[in-house]
Amino acid sequence: MVMFSSSIFQMLERGLDATALKQKTITDNLANINTPNYKAKKVEFQTELDGSLTAYRTSSRHVPFSTSGGRSMAVTRDSSTMMNNNGNNVDLDKEMADLAKNQILNQALVQRLNGKFNSLQMVIKGGK
Repeated sequence: MVMFSSSIFQMLERGLDATALKQKTITDNLANINTPNYKAKKVEFQTELDGSLTAYRTSSRHVPFSTSGGRSMAVTRDSSTMMNNNGNNVDLDKEMADLAKNQILNQALVQRLNGKFNSLQMVIKGGK
């Protein structure tokens, strides 16, 4: 549907997809906190989110913005560190902080999407 193909809906959808993937990755890390030689995974999607934002230069002296879509979300493993003697590098405090941050971002995206749908609903009802 053309109505939902606007850039704001697409950006919100990509953001929600990214927070869902990050949630799954964090819960995988927490589930494997005592698994020997397990390496923590992380999701990199901030470049995707930043690349989807639109900006316009009002002067040639301003820093140019990238309008490319950026790269897609990627799940990577952190093999550079070791937290425990068993080779596992999952840090409970870091994972819980990332989980809270991800939940706040997800709630903000959902609230923004709800606001867009409420605006559409008001237009459909004729402002009533």
